[in-house]
Amino acid sequence: MLFDFHGTLAQVEDPVGWVQAAAAECGATLDRARATGLADRLVAAGRPGGPLPARVPPHLAEVWAERDLYPPAHRAAYVGLAATVDTGVDGLPEALYERLLTPDGWLPYPDTRETLRVLRAARIPVAVVSNIGFDPRPLFAAWELTDLVDAFVLSYEVGRCKPDPAIFWRACGLLGVDPERALMVGDTPADAGAVNAGCAALVLPTAEAGRSNGLASVLDLALTDDT
Repeated sequence: MLFDFHGTLAQVEDPVGWVQAAAAECGATLDRARATGLADRLVAAGRPGGPLPARVPPHLAEVWAERDLYPPAHRAAYVGLAATVDTGVDGLPEALYERLLTPDGWLPYPDTRETLRVLRAARIPVAVVSNIGFDPRPLFAAWELTDLVDAFVLSYEVGRCKPDPAIFWRACGLLGVDPERALMVGDTPADAGAVNAGCAALVLPTAEAGRSNGLASVLDLALTDDT
């Protein structure tokens, strides 16, 4: 069983809380009204884990294109996008990015732990397959989910991004599972690209942090079909 990370197993925190927490790290206290206005502008500019920006400034085009292949590019892209917003808080772009790297900056979906636990009990191997420019393993460790995952296949480590079939083949190889016996669970067309690697694919709706995204539905497929 292959799982995407962001939007499938976990979601980034509420954008207003994100801005307030990062601002606090910079020594600034933002009331909800100001934080909401800044959050709207920062998300539109391009938030890690958020919707893609409508426009990437030319000076960030190169790091943006490489953001999921090189950690320095990932940081530079998102810090640079945040810096295009005049927030009035010194150091906020870096603090916003640092929040992404902490467990408090994310929330696992309500069904994540139980879904992974049931798969582990059924001896169905699990890999996290993610287009990502930072290491999510510390987050899984903090959430006490590491023992429920057999492999992490991360774009910046393998040099391939979904929907490239190679990243799915790498995950299947690490699990010792033929692609035809694997199910990729995600929330984007890139995840559905697993079909070109010979895997089945299930695309779930993206849900806000704290709300169910239907993840537990994969158990019906996995336990009845022995995927």
